[in-house]
Amino acid sequence: MNTEFGKVAVLIGGTSAEREVSLKSGNAVLAALKRQGVDAHAIDTADNLNALCDSKFDRAFIVLHGRGGEDGTIQGLLESLGIPYTGTPVLGSALAMDKYRTKMLWQAMGLATPECIPVTNEAELQKAAEKLGLPLMIKPALEGSSVGISKVNHIDELNTAWKNASQYNCLVIAERYITGLEYTAAILDNKVLPFIRLETPHDFYDYNAKYSDDTETSYLVPCGLGDVEQGLHDMMMQAFLSVSAKGWGRVDFLMDSEGQAWLIEVNTVPGMTDHSLVPMAAKEAGINFDQLVLRILATSV
Repeated sequence: MNTEFGKVAVLIGGTSAEREVSLKSGNAVLAALKRQGVDAHAIDTADNLNALCDSKFDRAFIVLHGRGGEDGTIQGLLESLGIPYTGTPVLGSALAMDKYRTKMLWQAMGLATPECIPVTNEAELQKAAEKLGLPLMIKPALEGSSVGISKVNHIDELNTAWKNASQYNCLVIAERYITGLEYTAAILDNKVLPFIRLETPHDFYDYNAKYSDDTETSYLVPCGLGDVEQGLHDMMMQAFLSVSAKGWGRVDFLMDSEGQAWLIEVNTVPGMTDHSLVPMAAKEAGINFDQLVLRILATSV
């Protein structure tokens, strides 16, 4: 029995649009902790949150994706209960979850991120398309895993994209499309892990490409950037720390044909499934899945 961490609550499921991914991630983390002798117990926050309050847990491993778990709300509850938890505290969780405000911060800091415009109705969306041009990305500002995101190639696709994004009851943003290659930078213990390049025949790295496509989505690590990769580490750490992220996470970015890196978003509770990118990057750095899980757990304070 591993007594270093005490009794650990593994928070999974929840009520967000990313519930199914969280269940897969959470069960993988739970199994890894048990293999390492940790006294770990799964709690699905959608239906058993009282167990977190009633039982005496020494730490919590948060594996909740999206709103209710990655946006500062569960972090605030854990702080009220005096339970140390993995990852980013309340402020950083709330800020990183909000794509629009994260981008406003990066722009103010002089960090490159694609221009975006908040839209609250279809008329504003038309104006945004006129200003930013096509193609265009339409995104709900408070969702992850590419939920509700559309790439608009033609003007007659705008209304469908709007309906897809606006159903999630949060601000919608129109974002300038950047033609280029997509990368991700996993971060663990304030160190940037090897970059991964993502390749998919889909229009962009959407939900299906992330979680369902076993044959056509490719993950290149080493990513092929050579010496350029090391030069981008400072930018990725700056982007991560700027939103008060902590412990572990992921920064997604694009590289255009001129070699300019464009920041897209910070994920403070990335996926931990068999398709997930942080475990892939950790493996390239010589850290297996069980070791990765223990190192993330050690970030709980």
